[in-house]
Formats: sequence, structure tokens, C-alpha cells
Amino acid sequence: MKFKKISLILTLALGIAITGCSNNFEQTSQNNNLDNEVNTNEIKNEQYPIIINHAFGETIIESKPERIATIAWGNQDVPLALGVVPVAIPKANYGVTDETGLLPWTSEKFKELGEENPNTFDEVDGLDFESISASNPDVILAASSGITKEEYDLLSEIAPVVAYPELPWQTKWREQIILNSTAMGMEEEGKELVSNLENIIKEETSKYPQIEGKSAAFFYFNPSDLGNFSVYLPGDSRADYLIDLGLILPESISELSKESNSFYLDLSSENAEVLNDIDVILCYGDENLLKSLQKDKLLSTIPAIKRGSVVLIEDGTPLAASATPSALSIPYTIEEYVKIISEAVDKI
Repeated sequence: MKFKKISLILTLALGIAITGCSNNFEQTSQNNNLDNEVNTNEIKNEQYPIIINHAFGETIIESKPERIATIAWGNQDVPLALGVVPVAIPKANYGVTDETGLLPWTSEKFKELGEENPNTFDEVDGLDFESISASNPDVILAASSGITKEEYDLLSEIAPVVAYPELPWQTKWREQIILNSTAMGMEEEGKELVSNLENIIKEETSKYPQIEGKSAAFFYFNPSDLGNFSVYLPGDSRADYLIDLGLILPESISELSKESNSFYLDLSSENAEVLNDIDVILCYGDENLLKSLQKDKLLSTIPAIKRGSVVLIEDGTPLAASATPSALSIPYTIEEYVKIISEAVDKI
């Protein structure tokens, strides 16, 4: 699968992809402070009407929404985590292993809330405006998405829309929760959810103290063409999540991020030496990919690849989808995720 396609699917990072974020590492590393995640000026007050600023202007919520629709990546997990069943959500088009069209953590939460047959629609070929409109929503949650101004305007004819803060596919999971929960009239509950998730992260990472302070970055390698590869930059949810887990951004990636406002950057394998400061590499793939990397004349010179400090996440699996975290995926997969990262760290 081509990188740009998988990026769009994952940060959907897209991933994926993947928050009103800066491409500056110093800001990314401060994401334990909620006030640094969501500028308090973006949410002007808690009483109705609620006004939320975003990339396309401001959205006004006149009264507490009862019918919640969502689009794009992970937004549906916010109302579900807060005990609210959305009236319409998109099918997940990455990481799904059954016919439901839902990732396992989303599916299980629907059932827990008593909904056996959730209303879903397909976004593979673009937004399904007809299905969204037919659900008669009071608000449309899209805090993590890549919608255009035209799409935003069309959605706004259906219901108020909460778009991403600044850049497409660059909404951190904390921002996603706070913006979406605020639009639902549940900002305080959203903050409590963020705090609970932070405690889960803290508890799981404490089991593997060797992870703390190790440098790491998330990459995409195409096994059929290793002449070029891509790295996810600060602002992408995958990259930012690693910071949450106690890892740090390598100086090499911090410097590269200054060259782009995107959530990823394509690199030539001829420049592999710039990545020599990375302790751990994360990527989609299996042992065959690692063997290919270690045989490659250029990429095999990267110390992390040479010694096998590579976290391989099988493409198209729920774990791969959870690398772009959401309110429900974090507690569902963090134990496995941190464990395989620690195994890569142990090879240093």
C-alpha cells in the first residue's frame, strides 16, 4: 500500500494524523499539561451558547445536543467513552478484522451501552452527506479529521460541526476529547476522561521503566521499494503518542520536522545516516520487513535497524489502528503496545 494512502486511512492520522499541533518538539513534549493541549481561548465559555474556535472559524452550540453524529477517525469513541450512543458514525476502514466495520473497542462499547446495531456509513469514497443528514444530528464531531472548507460548509448545513483546531489530521487525542466533549455539553466529563486515560498510561508505562527517555520515531517502509521511506512528524498522533509513553523525539526528527507542516515527511535511504540517533524505530510490518531492512545496503547502517530495536506492528490490525490513539483504543491496547516497545528497548 502506498504511504499516502495508508496515512490517510490511519489518521482518519490520518492516521491517522494525525491535531491543532505544532511541529515543534518542545510543544509536543508538554502534552501532559492539558492547558497546553487546548488553548482556553478556543473554548470561550461553558454556558450556552458554547462557542468553539477551529480552523474554519467558530461553531456555536445553542443548546445541549441530544443526537451526536461523527465522521473521520476516532471521534465516535469520545461520546461512547462518555456513555452516549452516537446516532451515526463512519465505518473504520483500517484495522477492522470482521464484518461489523467497527474496531473492537468501539464495537464492545456499543454493546456495553445496549446498542447491538449501530448506524454506520462508509467513508471510503468520501463523506456520506446523505447518511449523515438522515441521522438528523444536533452536532457533528470532526475534531480529528481532514475535512476541507467545502466539506465543512456542506456539513454545517446539516448541523453545527466541530472541526480540527488548525491543521488536518493533526489533532492530539487530548484535544479530540476536549473539543468533542465540549461540543456535547460535557466538557468537565471530557477532562475527567483525559485524566483517567493519563493515569492508565502512567500505570502501564511504570511497568517498563527502561522505556523512559529512549528516543523513538514512527516510520513507514514499503518492502518493495526501500529507496525511500517516510517518517511521522510531531503533530501526527502516532508520533505524539510515543511521547506520552515516556519516549523522546530524536534530534534528527526534530530538525526534519522544521521542513514541513505536514504530519509526515518522505526521505531517501541515501540519507539514512541522519537517523543514527534513534534508539527505537516503530513501523507497520512483520519479521520479513525487518529482514529486508537489515539486508538493505543503506538502511542496515542505522543502529536501531542493525541491532533489531524495531517495533513491528502488523499492518491492517487493530493494534496498528490503535497507534493513532482514541479515547477507547488507549485502554484497550496500551498493555500490548508498551510491552512490544519495551522488547525493542531491551535490545539496545
